[in-house]
Amino acid sequence: MKQFYLFVIFLAVQVAAFGQQPKEILLYDKIEETIPEEHIHDQGGNLIVSKVTNPSLTAYIPSGKAKAAVIICPGGAYENLHIQREGFRVAEAFNKEGVAAFVLKYRLPDEQIVQDAAFAPLKDAQRAIQLVRERATEWGVDPDKVGIMGFSAGGHLASSLGVHYDTLLVDNDREINLRPDFMILIYPVISFSDEITHGGSKHNLLGDHPSEESVKFFTNDLQVNTESPKTVLIHAGDDGLVPVDNSVYFYEALRKHHVPAELHIYSRGNHGFGETPAFGEWFGRCIHWLKTEKEIMN
Repeated sequence: MKQFYLFVIFLAVQVAAFGQQPKEILLYDKIEETIPEEHIHDQGGNLIVSKVTNPSLTAYIPSGKAKAAVIICPGGAYENLHIQREGFRVAEAFNKEGVAAFVLKYRLPDEQIVQDAAFAPLKDAQRAIQLVRERATEWGVDPDKVGIMGFSAGGHLASSLGVHYDTLLVDNDREINLRPDFMILIYPVISFSDEITHGGSKHNLLGDHPSEESVKFFTNDLQVNTESPKTVLIHAGDDGLVPVDNSVYFYEALRKHHVPAELHIYSRGNHGFGETPAFGEWFGRCIHWLKTEKEIMN
């Protein structure tokens, strides 16, 4: 009998912490898949997705009053999405802190699947924040506390939304605000300058011979202005795939334009943060920053 009561208490705690069960919501009306979506797993058993035709948000809604929300963009060099390790796992951690989280499964720039491929991920990010704000009351979210988070190439997408929210790619008759209230960028690709970019992400998004105009448009440190969202950046100094200069340049651009920003650089961690720094360490810094910014999380 004692074990039964302990189990009931455990279930109650889980419901209180996580609220509703995660639910996938399509961003647009469903499109018939001409190329099947691919699911594989890495050596650790984590799900990786590619060939996305029907982009979606997976909603993790905790219990409680109106709250902050974050849209999470997994990385994968604009070739695939590490949706479990850089998506679902992170969303669960946010729920434990009382933050609503939405994992964005965005379309990748594949001309076989989508037209105007370079802008498809950004269009999906705009639609994602539009959808969260449209349904904010339903999900118990404060529409003035909706931010975006991204890892690696997902960090490029997140920062692209932060600097190009006013480049309208979605129908917006209701004039929903598409600007994120904050950004959390984890070992992000920021620049498409050859000296510091991640070549795979740049090539996959823009192709073999991108124009100078498109390279500049997607070099996000060059697009910062005084209206850019407040930001926290976390990177490792020994990152061998995405040089830490990406985060440094973005931080300096934010400071130049008097946008509140924090930058945390670990001496070790490489790309993807395996065992060092530990998840609780870098994620804890994100939560501390959100709590410090009292208008976001109080």
